[in-house]
Parts: sequence; structure tokens; C-alpha cells
Amino acid sequence: MLTKPSGLLLIDKPQNFTSNDIVAIARRALGTKCIGHSGTLDPMATGLLILLIERQATRLQESFLQLSKIYRAELTLGAETDSWDAQGETVRTLPVGPLTLQQIQAATQTLSGEVRQPIPPFSAKKINGRKMYDLARAGRPVQDRFNTVQIHAWEDITFNGKDKISFTLHCSCGTYVRALGLLLARALGTTGHLTALRRLRIGPFDVQNAFDGARLKTTPREEIVKFLKEPLLPTGGKAAAQEPENRIYCSATAQTDTEAK
Repeated sequence: MLTKPSGLLLIDKPQNFTSNDIVAIARRALGTKCIGHSGTLDPMATGLLILLIERQATRLQESFLQLSKIYRAELTLGAETDSWDAQGETVRTLPVGPLTLQQIQAATQTLSGEVRQPIPPFSAKKINGRKMYDLARAGRPVQDRFNTVQIHAWEDITFNGKDKISFTLHCSCGTYVRALGLLLARALGTTGHLTALRRLRIGPFDVQNAFDGARLKTTPREEIVKFLKEPLLPTGGKAAAQEPENRIYCSATAQTDTEAK
């Protein structure tokens, strides 16, 4: 009888898979039902998803959820969708006036530090036990919800001179990058939606060290097991001590998406 594997499995999630899809595939591939993860990624998004396998790892899930994140994103100005990303339907368009990179950089400074962000209607945030995206798909109106997050830095900002802005975002857990993109577009006098999103890091864990999630179904179990890491917190057992500013922003958002978490 094979021993059940345990530990951390860093996954590079491919596009058009939900985080739950990856968990289900990993359960079958590793022959275990006890798998959690470090925070949801939208189906459109790619990048780092940390799977916590078996009890020794899953008991640390809350601490891993509270780690900060780094994303690379692309924002398209002028059109807003109901999901605030490219997978939604266009609900509003606004003209995009002349912009400079300096104006965009200045706008990001107004969205740094402590930021009150709207929660996307198509998100995993729960209201009375039901996920907001279930309510949105059912056509049920939902009162606007907000949470407060910490935006540490906007970096590597580029602009194509017309309507596309790319940026790297360093942020606390609970951050919806879609929401930050929409807020940035509004700060620039227009609207917009994300057209690309990739999670690069969770705490000290980097997507460059992750297993290709598209190969989970076809890779032999013994090969996947080689990628497992010890289920240790980055600071030797006190994740919050590494980033004390983040803990206060996570109590109400630990099970949301970025979908970003």
C-alpha cells in the first residue's frame, strides 16, 4: 500500500482552470482527499497556487493565506465588464483621454498604502453562506461590499500610449487585483478591466519553482511527489511575524479570491 504524500506542492496554475479544478486533479493524481490551498485564483489568472497536502500541511492553511502576494497584470482602459476582467460582459464604455506614463504613476500613488477596495460581484466572497458569483449569475442584486487592504508597491509600470497599462502589484492578502485595476482606471478619468493576471509570489514562494499545473493529469504520481516541500511556515512557524501589517486585513477575506488571495 502506497503511503499518502504530504507537504506543500507549488503549482503554476494554467488559464481557464479554477483553483478547485486544480485541487480536484491533485487529489486524483496523489490519491488523497485532504488538500487545501493558499488562496484562490480567478479562472482567467495564471500563476502560483500553493497546495497544502494532508493534515500536517492543511492545519497551517490560515497562516499561508495571510502571506502577501505579488502579481503581474494588464489593464485595458475604456471598457468595464461585469466581472472586471476579460471573462465578463461589457457593461459600460468611456473614452480614454490623452495620458502619460507620469500621470499613471501619480495615480498609482493615490492607491498605495491602506486602500478601501470594492469587492467584485463575481467573486468567492460569501454573503449569508452564498458566494457572490452564485448570486451574480442568478441575477440577484447584491449591495456593494468593500474591504481594506494594504498595497505595498506598484512597480514596472508600462503604457502603450493608447489604452493598455501593465504593472506589478505587491499587496496584502485579500486584495482583488481586478478591483485595483478598476480603481486605477477611474482615477485616470475612465473605466477598464483586467485582460491578464499572473501571480508571481506568495510570501517567499516563487512561481519559478512551481510544478506546471497543465501536467498534473498526465504526470506519474512518483514524479509529482518529488516536488513536495516540507510544510514549514516561512518564518519557522510565525507567518504573521514576517508581515504583521497584513494580519489585520485578512480576518474577513481569508476565503476570497484575488482574486486574489
